[in-house]
Amino acid sequence: MEPHQGSASRARRSDSVVASGVNRIRRFSRSLQHRSQQGKHRIRSDSVGSLDRIFDTQHSEKPRVPIARAPTLTSDEKSFIETTHGIGEIRDGFFDAAFLPPEDVDHEALEKHAEKTLPIAFRKKDPLSLAQFFPRQFHEAWSVICRVVATRSGIKLLKSFLGFFIAYILCLIPAVRTRFGRYAYIMAISAILNHPGRTLGAQVDGTVLTILGTATGLGWGAFGLWVSTATATARVGFGAILALFLFIHMFIIACLRSYYIRIYQLVMCAGIAISYTCLAEISGTEVSWIKLLAYGIPWLVGQAISLVVCIVVAPDAGSRPLAVGIHQIFGIMLDGIPPFHDSVRTRRRLAGAFVSMSQVYRDLIIDFSITTLYPEDVLMIRNSVQAVIRALLSLKPETSLFRLPTGDVSNQDNSSHEEFPEFIIEMDKVAGVEGQNEGQEIVEFVIASLATPTEGLLQSMKFALKSCNATLMDMCGHRRYLGPPSNVSSDVHSALVNLREHIAVFNTWQEKVLTSDRLSHNYARIPNVLEILAFCRPIHQAASSVEYLVAQLDNLGQRQPKYPHFHLPSYPFRKAIHRTNAQVRHDRGGVTAGSYFRSLNDIAKLIKKIKSRDFHPIPKKEAPFDEHDDNSLDTITADDLSNSSNSRETRFRQRTWTLLHRLQGFETRFGLKTALVTSLLALPAYLATSHFWWDRYEGWWGVVMGWLIMGPRTGGNIQDLFTRVFCAVLGSLWAGLAYAAGNGNPYVIAVFAAIYMLPMLYRYTQSTHPRSGMVGCISFTVISLAEISVSDASLLDVSPSEVTQEGGPSALDIAATRGAIIIFGVVASIIVNWILWPFVARHDLRKGLASMVFNCSIVYRCIISQYVYYEKGDAPTEQDIEASESLEGLLREGFVRLRQLLGLTRHEIRLRAAFDPLPYSALISACEQFFDHLITVRQSSLFYHPHSFEDNSEATMDLLSYRRDEIATVLTNLYILAGALRADRPVPKYLPNTAVARKRLLDRMFELETEHDAREEDPGKEKQRDIILEQTYNYSFNDSLTGCVEQVKQLEKYTKIIVGEQG
Repeated sequence: MEPHQGSASRARRSDSVVASGVNRIRRFSRSLQHRSQQGKHRIRSDSVGSLDRIFDTQHSEKPRVPIARAPTLTSDEKSFIETTHGIGEIRDGFFDAAFLPPEDVDHEALEKHAEKTLPIAFRKKDPLSLAQFFPRQFHEAWSVICRVVATRSGIKLLKSFLGFFIAYILCLIPAVRTRFGRYAYIMAISAILNHPGRTLGAQVDGTVLTILGTATGLGWGAFGLWVSTATATARVGFGAILALFLFIHMFIIACLRSYYIRIYQLVMCAGIAISYTCLAEISGTEVSWIKLLAYGIPWLVGQAISLVVCIVVAPDAGSRPLAVGIHQIFGIMLDGIPPFHDSVRTRRRLAGAFVSMSQVYRDLIIDFSITTLYPEDVLMIRNSVQAVIRALLSLKPETSLFRLPTGDVSNQDNSSHEEFPEFIIEMDKVAGVEGQNEGQEIVEFVIASLATPTEGLLQSMKFALKSCNATLMDMCGHRRYLGPPSNVSSDVHSALVNLREHIAVFNTWQEKVLTSDRLSHNYARIPNVLEILAFCRPIHQAASSVEYLVAQLDNLGQRQPKYPHFHLPSYPFRKAIHRTNAQVRHDRGGVTAGSYFRSLNDIAKLIKKIKSRDFHPIPKKEAPFDEHDDNSLDTITADDLSNSSNSRETRFRQRTWTLLHRLQGFETRFGLKTALVTSLLALPAYLATSHFWWDRYEGWWGVVMGWLIMGPRTGGNIQDLFTRVFCAVLGSLWAGLAYAAGNGNPYVIAVFAAIYMLPMLYRYTQSTHPRSGMVGCISFTVISLAEISVSDASLLDVSPSEVTQEGGPSALDIAATRGAIIIFGVVASIIVNWILWPFVARHDLRKGLASMVFNCSIVYRCIISQYVYYEKGDAPTEQDIEASESLEGLLREGFVRLRQLLGLTRHEIRLRAAFDPLPYSALISACEQFFDHLITVRQSSLFYHPHSFEDNSEATMDLLSYRRDEIATVLTNLYILAGALRADRPVPKYLPNTAVARKRLLDRMFELETEHDAREEDPGKEKQRDIILEQTYNYSFNDSLTGCVEQVKQLEKYTKIIVGEQG
């Protein structure tokens, strides 16, 4: 039932009013092209019969309702609607769905459309193409050289290299090797894993975590060693006891590694330490406790070296990453102000900037920082910037405002939706020439009045954003290195005054247009007029968002501290345990998949709170309503973002069930396969026949490499297999060449290390392939320093004469055997990841799409119930709007992650056929456009509400079934498509027709509006402005609801391509 909102809510401002202006159906396509496989077309005839009389408003002197775009219909759908034989019905039960024969699909047209939606990553060459391999490597090498020489990347590489090289030089000194023992090279490994190319906060955090992880691994391993030798019985099966301790520890830390990203450094170092303790130099008779110090002390030295280098050499405490992130985001916002060329790419960049702004703020407060900006100020900047981006995303990409129309005004295509010329109804056969000329004059009047103020407003917005960018760069102290240039003013106060002046000018000219006599009667039948007004209103809202941002920065500049201040970490611990800083996200690899699952998990938690609420339908007027009923409607409110208050017993049972259910998740599976692969690789350590060569060649490094390479979100990536094996082989060969070139001369080896480790450290710390770089660094470091130890007979379990005898551990043997051990560990971990519970990006992409389609259905349901058809007194509050914006922000991040996940499919091997990304990309685009239409509906409903026929309850009840049919049809389609994608099952051939339900509602709206207008008096001139402004939002509101219906059709087409069709 519709509420009554007083005299402010008029009948002509209802959604029926929007629909009644179906005048636009004449110029817009009412039918999709019904194609057959032979390319034949069924074209609608020019005669529209009684529709011409229904839609004829040429002679009306009343301010008719705005032109509303009807959904595109096939000939079957038009016939179904028009052939009613005058029979109607009033239903009070479940909705009646219209099932019509599906139209033939033109796969060539769909493919061309899908190609335009591909992410930018697919514009690159095939990563598996051998023909492009060497040119691509040459180009990337040259770009790396330019980046290192000309940008801050060189300083970051220098810091990482200095931390390693200092530790490496120490290991080359004989006195140091004698002092620290056989495993002195652990200090170089320690300096690599927690390299100093980080911010101070991240370096201190990494130092603490790596030390704690090492202590944990050594402590658990020491306990296992003690148990294995505690009794005579234990000594007999000491190998089984150590294997059990290794398995348990690996399983636990692997589960923690896959779930709590923040402790990544801790668990990685714990895995290395437990492998060393339980596998290196073990014996069933006695325990050499000194080996714990032989590992722990070099590790502490390596961490100390890295920390000192990070503090001394070009220290950065978080100010530069903050400045870089803000500078990039402001550049994207400047590109997002119309006009722009590539609207698809611009909108995607804006969506990415929206996500990046949250990441920039999170990176600042997750560790301690020293900046001139307080975390509270950065939070304010984040919220203001995201408000600007949200407003920019609502702008229309195309408009006729900046170009004078030619020809027939009513037949111009100004919609962003695809139209088919052969199905456009030629309304010039009905309208007279006089009406066309009059419409042309009105459009020219609106353009002449608003073009210059709008263009000036857009330019002032750009000027204001440039000033904000310059001000923030000055506050961070990095404008000299990042920009903008010095000719860009940082006077935000002047920019604020300038922006407000242009807003005032725009408002003045808009008021002149809205109150002009030239729009009093005829504007509603000219779609260009409402299209221009609908284009200008979001620009005004975007300018207001920019104005708020500039005002906040102006206030911030007046109270900015002169010197940087120390800020402790302030990110909530419950959230911080699932997040980590930027460098760790990079070094661990798999950042795309990890971010995808984290984002979808956050969305799922919030969606679960919404969809789990009890639904209670709105009662009829005749039904009694209990004001004390605590059961709320199924909508999203601010309370949905907070935890509900259940009893302690219920919470305990729920948490217990959640924990047990979580044990069935991927974390447990990853823990099992990681413990399995490491235990199998460690078997030779417990066998008497292989114990000798295992200790001589330090076979435990194969287990370490298996542990390091295992990833919870990595699968069958052939490129990773080749690159990691190649880096392991290259490191082994280079270490052998370094030793052979100078016959073990430490100076020559140091030179070889510098030549090799500079590019390899860059690959590990800054490239998009960090794990292969890590493999190359560890391979060279372990093997080259082990070769140096060959000359130190006192450090080996052999006499000096054995070194030169046949079968002794020569440098060549060490390079070959240790290299093979490392390669075997790398290959084993990758193959196990392929075979046992693999992560397949294309499978998770399909499931992620299913989740996003379902989430959009929930959002559609909530927006319709809370913002469109709500009861009197239940209008959305400010808190509810903020809750909706929070959910929308999460969903927008979800689309960004889906496209990133789609890029991972390019690297996966597939035996059946090459993976076709086109339907997936088009499906993501259609779902995102559906979501954008929903946002427009919500924003428009804040200024326009479809309260229809407030004085006619019979008409309201008459519309109830039509509205229910439209909403239920859309939801049914979305539920079916989401379920088909999730289960990978074919979509039914016949689905409820959304276009028919929408068109039925529009037609019924027009009929009731015609009756209503016949009884209503002509409104006075004083109400003209409010009516025109409201109808402008009405236009956007109704056009977006129709756009939702069209995108549901697109979702159906591409879903059927992906999973097939049945029936």
